[in-house]
Amino acid sequence: MRRKQHLLRRPRTKIGAPPGTLIHVGERKVASTRLRLLDYHADGCEERDLQQIEPELAKRDSSRVTWLNIDGLHDPGIIEEVGRCFALHPLVQEDLLNTQQRPKLEDYGEYLFLVLKMLRIDPTGEVHTEQLSLILGPSFVLSFQELEGDVFEQVRERIRGSKGRIRRMGPDYLAYALLDAVVDSYFLVLEE
Repeated sequence: MRRKQHLLRRPRTKIGAPPGTLIHVGERKVASTRLRLLDYHADGCEERDLQQIEPELAKRDSSRVTWLNIDGLHDPGIIEEVGRCFALHPLVQEDLLNTQQRPKLEDYGEYLFLVLKMLRIDPTGEVHTEQLSLILGPSFVLSFQELEGDVFEQVRERIRGSKGRIRRMGPDYLAYALLDAVVDSYFLVLEE
């Protein structure tokens, strides 16, 4: 019965707040937000955790692909910093903090905004679902997750090891690889 109660719970929103107000809607699923940068090009790859958003991230040359993964969506300040750095629309920032979005794709001209659900099975066999948001820009991909840990480790390994063509391709190919990993995880859940 606990599962049904979870599905029927109402989102926590501020009634009457203006559009674009940054309020986290959903459960706080991690203690702190983690910012993980994977920056690469055909000849090399840099991977590191960030303590804060670096303003020059959005201004890198287009021969590089910047993948910034944010784990933990409960901190409006970090979402606002990312929004400022990458010139994200206020409604996109608002949607990033609402973890009860329906899957969707929105075109904002300079970037695409995608929302979907990522499924995983834990060692006990329980299925976990979390919201994944992707922003695909001209030289970057931003991914926003509720939890640390995901289905992207094979994609990271391909980038680190320059396996396949991923490091020779652009951010659109990275977004494709991430979506492909999410869909592949659906089949694992179905088989289980």
